[in-house]
Amino acid sequence: MARQINIEIHPDKASDEGIRAEIAQTLKISEDEIVGFVEDRRSIDARNRRVRLKLRLNVYLNGETIPAHDATLVELPKLKGAPQAIIIGAGPAGLFAAWGLARAGIKAIIFERGGDVRARRPALAALNRDGTLDAENNYCFGEGGAGTFSDGKLYTRVKKGPTRTVLEVLVGCGAPERILIDTRPHIGTNRLPKVVQAMREYLLAAGVEFEFNTRVDRLILSGRRLTGVRLGDGRSILAPATVLATGHSARDIYFMLDRDKVAIEAKPYALGVRIEHPQEVIDKIQYGALAGHEQLGAAPYSLKRTVDDIGVYSFCMCPGGFIVPATTQDGHLVVNGMSPSKRNSKFANSGFVVTVDESVYGPGPLAGLEYQSQIERAAFRAGEGAYQAPAQRLIDFVDNRVSSDLPDCSYRPGLRSADLRAVLPPRIAKPMGAALRFFGTQRMRGYLSPEAVMVGVESRSSAPVRIPRDAVSLESSSTPGLYPCGEGAGYAGGIVSAALDGMKVASAIHQSLA
Repeated sequence: MARQINIEIHPDKASDEGIRAEIAQTLKISEDEIVGFVEDRRSIDARNRRVRLKLRLNVYLNGETIPAHDATLVELPKLKGAPQAIIIGAGPAGLFAAWGLARAGIKAIIFERGGDVRARRPALAALNRDGTLDAENNYCFGEGGAGTFSDGKLYTRVKKGPTRTVLEVLVGCGAPERILIDTRPHIGTNRLPKVVQAMREYLLAAGVEFEFNTRVDRLILSGRRLTGVRLGDGRSILAPATVLATGHSARDIYFMLDRDKVAIEAKPYALGVRIEHPQEVIDKIQYGALAGHEQLGAAPYSLKRTVDDIGVYSFCMCPGGFIVPATTQDGHLVVNGMSPSKRNSKFANSGFVVTVDESVYGPGPLAGLEYQSQIERAAFRAGEGAYQAPAQRLIDFVDNRVSSDLPDCSYRPGLRSADLRAVLPPRIAKPMGAALRFFGTQRMRGYLSPEAVMVGVESRSSAPVRIPRDAVSLESSSTPGLYPCGEGAGYAGGIVSAALDGMKVASAIHQSLA
């Protein structure tokens, strides 16, 4: 039986031999008694530049056998007959809702407005190359949702739920096994599309149905109960349960719900920019003399501060990554970040955002959405078209001056020098500037590098709307038969939390149908 121990070790000593020596010292045994060890958890502690690897190990001694890891997917029942559940959206919430339903023997059909992974690629290439937007196939819409062409971050603050199950399904679909042990696991934008495609094939083999390039335009109601949906091609599809898993950017869905008198409400969210540094700048700030060490990789960071009771914080930090155009509407400019699996780009970028709520954007269920849209339109105008992004050197923003030139940047459509304090409302720009000055002078000296650039705007950090649901049945509080789910419904904030919510909703539907 394995002995589980925790060790801290200097990166220079984190070879197999070095770890064995540390195990022997910790357990007060000879190295000859150690058959082997398996990492169960790994993280980096770089506080005060005292950089150490923190490892949780399962150690096996003489006479014990190291068990083989089984990454085989759970076999799903063969589903037949007509679908009993409709799922709107093929992002992580929708895919894992279908998986949870399939495990319970319930067949679902998934409608996705965008194309499959392969169909999304040329649309993204055109957007990056010449600023041509496909409103149905972009960084937010299509198979796998916004997560497919993203960093693939898999850490979550959700404490309850079968997180390990989600990770094991992803590993079974081709994700690297390291996601099972890393404290802050990620897959990488280069690997995620294959994982998403493998999950679709896994679900198809069980009988789950998929229809891509298929919009849901109307709800079919009997009184207040939802009985089905009407598609853009005129077909009506009926089922006793409909999962709404459309993500945070399907604005037309929010307007449809409002029109059909489905209960919706505004919720707080965050707005801001992307900040990009040369990765080597962040490495030196975080790791000092150990910057670039092979055991450490590209350094991340996390910043948070309250300014005049307003929260300002870094968000979705992408070491060794890229900034990409993540808009879904003509005339709106939105940026986001991603990283490949090796995080080997020469840039580091992070969202840097400020919380907003009803006191900022006013009353009404869609007021937060309209506020978000206004800022995106202002950013598009400042970028002067073709999805060029308004940008400013970080130090120039802090000192309130327009940049005469801009540093090299990963954002492929290109940058235009602009005053981001004119793009962002004062309620966002003022606390952001104060927080940045504090971080650059007190928390991360060197952060206000002249090579750092701010790119606007990061506005889709989360949904500006919540669709209230019953705490037990998980049905819409106003519309039985409708199951709001995932990030777009206001109940998740990333790939894993969305997947967990999809599984949770699937369980609720199973109980209802049973």
